[in-house]
Amino acid sequence: MYDLETRKHALSLLDQGFSQNSVSTQTGISRAAIRSWLERIEPLGYKRGSECPRCGEASRPPDAPAAYSYLLGLYLGDGCISANKRGVYSLRIACADAWPGLIEACVEAVQIARPANKVCLVRSPGCQYVTCTSKHWPCFFPQHGPGKKHDRRIALELWQQKIVQAHPWEFIRGLIHSDGCRIINWTTRLVGGEPRRYEYARYFFTNLSADILGLFTSALDQVGVEWKQANSRNISVARRASVALMDAHVGPKY
Repeated sequence: MYDLETRKHALSLLDQGFSQNSVSTQTGISRAAIRSWLERIEPLGYKRGSECPRCGEASRPPDAPAAYSYLLGLYLGDGCISANKRGVYSLRIACADAWPGLIEACVEAVQIARPANKVCLVRSPGCQYVTCTSKHWPCFFPQHGPGKKHDRRIALELWQQKIVQAHPWEFIRGLIHSDGCRIINWTTRLVGGEPRRYEYARYFFTNLSADILGLFTSALDQVGVEWKQANSRNISVARRASVALMDAHVGPKY
């Protein structure tokens, strides 16, 4: 027989996204007992589901808003959320193998968002998916929905807007790390009658969603970065002062 606190603890682990096998290994409780508790919750006097930071009665912002602002940028660029049969959601963010520093930063941001949940790396040709399961991912990212992001409206909730306004550089950095880059352009100029190569840095952000492009440019406006829309899917930052600002707060991927 297991006491009430033991049963509550096991069910809380399930709510955090751990499998029945994992909970059984961690606690020493048989899987048969765990399955029986899932089928008869009310006699335990226990309401399943830990309070959500977004949808619970005592709603509050994420504990680390700066890290969340960065993670939001990553999610809007290269992230997706999918559900399994138990109603637990998996967040996946694709990170190219060429940027190990980006992978580390992404893992850290996800772990800060859900400190009680395990963050894993799933290898794929040319990239790694930073993954983490939690029943609360749609609450952290209400932009989640069926289909591709550029096929539906993307707008921030009021609480998200406040976080981005308070931490715009983290949001910009997350978007650049997901769907942006810093490149070196070059051209030639005549100096003393001789052609000389001239190089200059430029940032690009590419996304098919006009809404996400708008969120990016609004954040740039807030921090005083001048930008131009190169085409329907590309935002360019090329003016020297603006590139210097981006270098100071974002920098190239690494």
